[in-house]
Amino acid sequence: MDNEAEYDDITTVLAIKAALESKNCRVTLLEANEELPIKLLEDKPDIVFNIAEGFQGRGRESQVPALLDFYRIPYTGSDETTLCIALDKALTKRVLSTYHIKTPKYQLISKNQNKLIGRFYFPAIVKPNAEGSSKGISDVSVVANRSELQQLVSDNLKLYKQDMLVEEYISGREFTVGIIGNGKDIHVFPPMEICCKKQVNQYNIYSYNVKQNYKEYVSYKCPADIDKELESKITSTAREIYEALSCRDFARIDFRLSPDGELYFIEINPLPGLAPGYSDFPMIAEFNCMNYNSLIWHILESALKRIGMVSKIKK
Repeated sequence: MDNEAEYDDITTVLAIKAALESKNCRVTLLEANEELPIKLLEDKPDIVFNIAEGFQGRGRESQVPALLDFYRIPYTGSDETTLCIALDKALTKRVLSTYHIKTPKYQLISKNQNKLIGRFYFPAIVKPNAEGSSKGISDVSVVANRSELQQLVSDNLKLYKQDMLVEEYISGREFTVGIIGNGKDIHVFPPMEICCKKQVNQYNIYSYNVKQNYKEYVSYKCPADIDKELESKITSTAREIYEALSCRDFARIDFRLSPDGELYFIEINPLPGLAPGYSDFPMIAEFNCMNYNSLIWHILESALKRIGMVSKIKK
């Protein structure tokens, strides 16, 4: 089951803690639960390294950042507005359409409006509208017709209790791009291609099952085997999206390249997973000669520079 897909394992929390302590940071672990407001007032942290996913609702990733802003406590990563928009896939697509970012055609289906309206081309992929970490994306998430769509949507509305995004399925190559920094210090890593080694079915999707068993199903190439013109297009589009959504410190952005060479934005994660040896973002950094401890430090340093805190931490 994928009900805890977005939540970080304690090993990730401890890995981040160890990375920060290696730079002489004094680290206190705080759980994002009902006691957090009290503990924040008691501990009075200089800065929070935020990886909290929140409790529920499509704005859940904004809950902790909003609380930190209320208490005027600085933190790493994007603010509550960016996180709230980015978790809502349909809303993100609508915002980016004003920047002429190409994205697959889509419709949002709710429990009150649970059928497609007008013409729609198949195959299509069905996703919960406000989830990350491939939650709700299974090996059967691509449907070939309206009958299959209706059954899957009906099942998913009951299971995930939220609107479903029905999106035109784009076949072709899949890339993910890591970005770190702010303003003139923004660094866009070369695109990483997710290459299929073993297909579950006729559709090549980076499902929850595939991510869980990535060594069996996929391999990763970073930098991707693409020409400089395409690399430049992907990285410049990624940076445009990052800046358009006012992302801060770090994020990861996913793309598909159709067989006819069209680049499609799929989704963005401004709070990407940081599990060492597993999550895509640390993999991208590792491919680019930035080890895990250095990556965590760069994220923190980006936040420190952004908020004007002079770091006295020994590098």
